[in-house]
Amino acid sequence: MTKSKIKTTFEDDFDEEEKLSSEDQVAWDEMEKYFSESLHQFKEGQIIQGTVIELAKGVATIDIGFKSEGAINLHEFPNNGQDMSVGDEVEVFLERSEDNEGNVVLSKEKANKIKLWDELVAKHEAEEIIEGTIIAKAKGGLTVDIGLKAFLPGSQIDLRPIRNLEKLIGEVFQMRIIKMNKKRGNIVLSRRALLEEKRLHSRTETLQQLEENSLIAGVVKNITEYGIFVDLGGIDGLLHITDMSWGRVNHPSEMFSMGDKLEVMVLKFDKEKERVSLGLKQITPDPWVNVDEKYPVNKQIKGKIVSITDYGVFVELEKGIEGLVHISEMSWSRHIKHPSKIVSIRDEVNAVVLTLDKEKKRISLGMKQMESNPWEDIEGKYLVGAEVTGTIRNLTDFGAFIELENGVDGLIHISDLSWKKIKHPSEILKKKDEVKTIVLNIDKSNCRISLGVKQLQPDPWDDIAKNYSVGMNIEGTIIKITGFGAFAEFGDGLEGLIHITQLDSKNVSQPDKALEVGQKIQAKIIKVDVSNKKIALSIKAYKENLNLEAIKQEQNRLEAFKEEENEQTTD
Repeated sequence: MTKSKIKTTFEDDFDEEEKLSSEDQVAWDEMEKYFSESLHQFKEGQIIQGTVIELAKGVATIDIGFKSEGAINLHEFPNNGQDMSVGDEVEVFLERSEDNEGNVVLSKEKANKIKLWDELVAKHEAEEIIEGTIIAKAKGGLTVDIGLKAFLPGSQIDLRPIRNLEKLIGEVFQMRIIKMNKKRGNIVLSRRALLEEKRLHSRTETLQQLEENSLIAGVVKNITEYGIFVDLGGIDGLLHITDMSWGRVNHPSEMFSMGDKLEVMVLKFDKEKERVSLGLKQITPDPWVNVDEKYPVNKQIKGKIVSITDYGVFVELEKGIEGLVHISEMSWSRHIKHPSKIVSIRDEVNAVVLTLDKEKKRISLGMKQMESNPWEDIEGKYLVGAEVTGTIRNLTDFGAFIELENGVDGLIHISDLSWKKIKHPSEILKKKDEVKTIVLNIDKSNCRISLGVKQLQPDPWDDIAKNYSVGMNIEGTIIKITGFGAFAEFGDGLEGLIHITQLDSKNVSQPDKALEVGQKIQAKIIKVDVSNKKIALSIKAYKENLNLEAIKQEQNRLEAFKEEENEQTTD
């Protein structure tokens, strides 16, 4: 029978008024002394040793030597108390020595927490490493289970900031306690501290091993447009995009992803600045070493389009070797606006090696050479003076380009479009129209054909001298004003120059003050130069002639009047 049960029995057997026998009184006094000493031996808030005296109805009854036992729910024990037996000794926390019903209040859960806290304090003081499981995302960091709930700040999770913290939930990490507050029950952890220590240790070892031209393993740490940074073990090295492959690399992400493991070569190591330049392509042989043997000039090749630019396309002959097909070497046709109109990325094409520069690592290719050159027998197909028909492909300020056949274009210069003077070819021609022309000249070496349209009609200047002679008066329209005079259009599209000295009998210093474009004028032809196809006009001479005509008419009128007077006097 326990001490508490003995006391209870004594209390049940005797009323307060009854007197105890001498023996019972001695036993009673000893029991009171024992419980009084026990009560002073333990204080509330302590962890004490107890004994399991009963397991029933999900509750463990624990005797700690007090006048009453304590009851603790089995869920506070490991495995819900299934491994416990009567008589087992357990550590419990004394919350209160007596509740309203006179029972002692105990807690196994609090005992565990206090014991664990003390253990963590010891580990914190000893700077020991602990393990914890990430259980939730918290404001500014993560909540970690280390037996007790602890906080891992975002800045202490890794060496670099981590954006998605939720992906770490469930992960188990090694950490170190950096702060504890017992009053608030706060525990702050750091994983970064361990990583920094590890990195520092690795850095020292790596620096001792680094040598130029040596191979070293690393992990992709960061990817940029110009290259990737590789963690070599405490120190980062840069693998530039130009040192990744002998072939074309548009962006490092085409070859690498974050966390990739790779072996690279140390190209350069600056011990003072601790900068490391790395290379990957240098591990494999340079494909350009025997390129002249594999791709001699005039050799026909097959390759894949890997890049398209405004000036041409790059063709991959093999990994690390590319050749350029300039836009002018893509087709015999001269009107390719952009290479993308002919080929697309990843297209396979046939070409011919035109030039090879092994030192500069350049190969020029030609695609049009795979087809027959339409200019080879051009002089046999298009004779000078022959009439030919073509399609207007393009109009420019200086003329019109006519496609005679695929790869053969001719130019009609603006001066050969009409016997009349025109400002722009669009005045008489339209794109995609068919036009009949005459072959004026063929330059086979430069692949040029000169064509003419006006030559299909007789030159009107052959009859100019007959139709327009010096002294003839004409009516025209001012079409252009310059500092030295003005041009007037008259007749059937002819133009004549009115020099500044021929604008008026008065001195004119600024033609644009005397005339305006579109103004109708009367002038006299004062010169016709058929050989140079020029006509000179004069407003001044026209006006002077009018004055002379008026004077002559007045004189004739006066003479006629005098004759009439004389006849009347005679009569």
